Amino acid sequence: QVQLVESGGGLVQPGGSLRLSCEVSGFILDYYAIGWFRQAPGKGREGVSCIHNSDGSTYYLNSVKGRFTLSRDNAKNTVYLQMNSLRPEDTAVYYCAAKAGYYCADYVSDYASWGRGIQVTVSS
Repeated sequence: QVQLVESGGGLVQPGGSLRLSCEVSGFILDYYAIGWFRQAPGKGREGVSCIHNSDGSTYYLNSVKGRFTLSRDNAKNTVYLQMNSLRPEDTAVYYCAAKAGYYCADYVSDYASWGRGIQVTVSS
């Protein structure tokens, strides 16, 4: 059974940091691209970052470039999203998702498996 479980969310002050983890089971991480998405209240789900399986290259939403870093540890079946210099506009529910194949994709519908999501709140 394919399963993705996010952890590491919470409340942080502006300028602070959090590290989200996405632990996967039921499939071999080596053969999947993993994306992080977020959804703020009243807004659609948007792609934040993604890591290709082919060469480990990463993609970032423009607004998080230079602040967020995505990495993966295939031996631990875990993908990490390090979030620094957090802003109130980063507040959202964050989801990790898996797409079979080597490459990331642009659309939510391209990702077949999703975690339940975890809340990140940036507020003073």
